[in-house]
This record gives sequence, structure tokens and C-alpha cells, in this order.
Amino acid sequence: EEPPHTGRLALYLLGLQAACPPVSPHRSLVTWLKYYLEEDWRGEGERGHPVTSYYQYGLGVLALCVHRKRVRDQVVQRLLTAQHHGRLGHGGNTVDTEAVLALAFTCLEQRRLVGTELAPKLRLAAHEASRNMAEAQGPDGVIGNIYSTPWALQVFLATGECQTEPAFGRAMAALLENLEAFGTAATMAQVLPVLHGHSYLDIASRRCGEEPDTLTPLDMEPLPEVPGNKTVQLVVECPLPWCYDLQLYDRLVPVPAAASLLDVLQAAAALDPREFRFHTQDTPQGPFLTQVLGLEARQEKRNYWQILSAPHTPLQMGIAEYRPPDGATVILRLSEW
Repeated sequence: EEPPHTGRLALYLLGLQAACPPVSPHRSLVTWLKYYLEEDWRGEGERGHPVTSYYQYGLGVLALCVHRKRVRDQVVQRLLTAQHHGRLGHGGNTVDTEAVLALAFTCLEQRRLVGTELAPKLRLAAHEASRNMAEAQGPDGVIGNIYSTPWALQVFLATGECQTEPAFGRAMAALLENLEAFGTAATMAQVLPVLHGHSYLDIASRRCGEEPDTLTPLDMEPLPEVPGNKTVQLVVECPLPWCYDLQLYDRLVPVPAAASLLDVLQAAAALDPREFRFHTQDTPQGPFLTQVLGLEARQEKRNYWQILSAPHTPLQMGIAEYRPPDGATVILRLSEW
């Protein structure tokens, strides 16, 4: 059964609002998003969880708030409970998710779309998230990973802490040094508001006027081809309790010099489909690794496929963007969050 398109529809509605559309065409989409939020929840009370993820669920609440639509208090309480009990994810994904929730909380509180009992709880949760992001900042200024950093910066901007939080300036400097990492439409959409000193919350207060049709196609030059070949060591690890043998796969994979990690995975599968196989899931941020050698990462099992540059450096970009250097060792490790 196909999961609800909560996150994708939420991003689309945020984009529509930013583009100043007529009022009528997207009213039905807002109704669909409300429906998806109900379909996206499995279970009752504190034991429940989204079918998709808290990231997508939070995006749905944020998009509805930007469109000035109320959500049921129970929906908001689900997110507050998840944040309080530390159920939001792993590694850099925790920053992504907590930031989306903090933006949704700040939006609902500032636009008075919740009752007086919930408002102070949302304000407190947003500031707690802001503190967590400052603590998650690494020595290089990155918060979580390079893709979660724009989300964290949006929280500092939305809560007004950009003027007082030292982590803001360091994170902005790190972002400016790594702009080449944002090559997809979704990642560009996350970073562009920050570069102009805004967050997604500012979309709701935009004053839309008639804009001249001055957009012209941009001639994109193809990336230069890199001659030659390279070899990448591909390793698959599966620790207890999921597997008895830690190392399930270890092989040198020859690929063209310009190959991405996704190309490496495809080349390994082509070498011998019985020895290596994998599956990905399309997301707005690009393909996401969900299954390797028949082992599927599942949210209800609280595990995921962690990608490391040997020996222990987590990958800071998507598998379609990362281009491992010649002689690199890439480890796919089933991990718990």
C-alpha cells in the first residue's frame, strides 16, 4: 500500500504560496493535505507514529499553518509528545525533523492558530529545539549535516534568536562554504530563504502583487566529463541483532571517474546481481537508500542504512550527489537510531 504523500504535497503547497498563486486553484490541495495528516497516523495515543515520518508529518502541519489553516489540537500534541520522548530520528535527520517541528510550532503560536493552553507549550518546545541545534553544531559550523544546516538556520531566524545565538553566524559561514552541495530543487528551496534572511514562515506574510513575466530559460552547461576510471571499495555491514555476520559484502567496484555513489551501487549490482542488490526510494531530496542485500530499513524497527566513508565519517550528501574519490572505501551499515 502506497503511503500518504504528506511531505511532497506540503512542499508543493509551500512553493505555491511562495509563488503568489490565485486563491482558488489550491484550496482542494489544502483539503487533501488535511486528509493525508489523518491517513498518515497509525496507532492511538502516545504509542502512535506516522506512516511516513515525523519529518513529513511536521512539514504537513507547517504547510497548513503557512496557508493559515488550523489543525486539530490532537495533531499538534502528537508532535509535542514525539519531541518530548526523543522519537524524531537519528543523526542529522534529527536536526531536520526537530527544525521542521520547531518552525511549525512557531508558526502556529505566532499566527494564533492554537488554543491558549497549547501556545506556551509550543513556544517552549521551539526554543528547546533551538538550543538542541546549537548544541549539535560541529567544530566546522555544520549543524547535524550540511543539508540540515539550512533548517536549523531557519529556526534561528523564525524564533528571532539569530541576533543572539553564536551558532547562527558559524552555521551561516559553513553554509556559504558548501553551497555546491545544494544541487536539487528541494535542497535549493531550503537554502534560498536563509540566504535572504528569511524562513518558510515569511511566506505567509508575503504581499503578492502583479509581477512582470520576466523569467527566461537559463542555458545550463553540461558538467565536464572526467576522463578515466576509478575503483571504489564497497562494504556492507550488518551488526547484531539483525545479522550474525558483521560483514556481508566487500568488493572492489570499477566505475568511471565521474561516477556518483549511486553509480557505484548500480555497477556493483551489474557485476553480480546475486551477490549485491539494493533498492532506493525517490524523495524530494533525491534517491534514498532503503534496502541492501534484501535487508530493509524500517522506521518501526528504528533502523536505517548509514553510509560512511571509511573508517567512520558519515556521508554529508545524497547518494546521487556524492562522488567517492579513487581508492575510497564506502561502508553501508545497517544502524539503529
